[in-house]
Amino acid sequence: MHLVPPLRLLYFRQKLLRWHERENKRQMPWKGEKDVYKIWLSEIILQQTRVEQGRDYYLKFITQFPKIQQLAKAPLERVYKLWEGLGYYNRCKNLHHTAQTVVREMGGKFPDTYEGLLGLKGVGPYTAAAIASFAYNLPHAVVDGNVYRLLSRFFGIAEPTDSKQGQALFHTLAQDCLHPQKAALYNQAIMDLGATVCKPDLPQCNICPLRRKCIAYEQDLVSELPYRTKQIQKRDRWFVFFSLHHNGQMAVRKREGKDIWHHLYELPHYEAGSQKDWELFVKKEYKSWISSHYGRSHSLLSFSAAYRQPLTHQHIHAVFIQLNLKQPLPHLRKNWQWVNPAARSRLAFPKIINQFLDTKEMMNKPADR
Repeated sequence: MHLVPPLRLLYFRQKLLRWHERENKRQMPWKGEKDVYKIWLSEIILQQTRVEQGRDYYLKFITQFPKIQQLAKAPLERVYKLWEGLGYYNRCKNLHHTAQTVVREMGGKFPDTYEGLLGLKGVGPYTAAAIASFAYNLPHAVVDGNVYRLLSRFFGIAEPTDSKQGQALFHTLAQDCLHPQKAALYNQAIMDLGATVCKPDLPQCNICPLRRKCIAYEQDLVSELPYRTKQIQKRDRWFVFFSLHHNGQMAVRKREGKDIWHHLYELPHYEAGSQKDWELFVKKEYKSWISSHYGRSHSLLSFSAAYRQPLTHQHIHAVFIQLNLKQPLPHLRKNWQWVNPAARSRLAFPKIINQFLDTKEMMNKPADR
């Protein structure tokens, strides 16, 4: 465990708070908020989400559900639709579940301790520390990617941030650096400095208030820290989605199981095992596949261009084929829900399907296959 001189800790804390008071201009709609419901909502939205993207979702949620009681009463489908496009949909499910728990079992009041907050579904150590400090000014340090980066660079720590030993070290150090009486201000300051100055790429060391004693800056290690032992390996997946229409309605189904897009709606599809198989299917094999699955009583309306959606661990590639069915087969009537455009607009779909549906390309472009 690294031992940090007390004077160095004090320097770090004082410089950070002074920068926050005098120079930090970062604006966010939840900044300085004391309503624990709104703080919790913002923190759940910001899990795995950039502030720039999360801002609009936060504003939509507090407009639709200004009080937690309204969120708790809302149908889950409506909450999913509002969350649509934000990703990591398990957060949305946990959000709704926790709202109901707080209203039904806690009288609409959030726990006012770190331990109590940690007991809520979807609330981990970081989120509990953030809510505890921002809502109640409790002395719990937040530790996220911004904090790892800032602490690693300033104190010159090469311990991997994705190792158990490294995480324990950084959590202890973060707590040591925290101002116990100004937890909310300190936590906001360290996150903002990490997000706006001590950035992963092209950090603005020339304006950093900590640069005079930053070890990474002194030793030219800024691009080397923080250190991780593992890199995320992404795999590619190859889909062909079928937009099936009959009498002005389209076939959709809610996804189940443990795969991506759990609880969102999908279109019928074929998944190829490789890019080569996908390209072969799109060029030639789709005809026999369509006939075997949807019969010969159909008309091919159009093909889309290729779509792509990056996820955390996957790259999704897709082409959309639009068909008009003269007579849906029994398995389609049994396993799929047929919806009109108005009903479809209320359902939550994966981003890549929404991109296709929103272009209206398929409704206007003639098939050229």
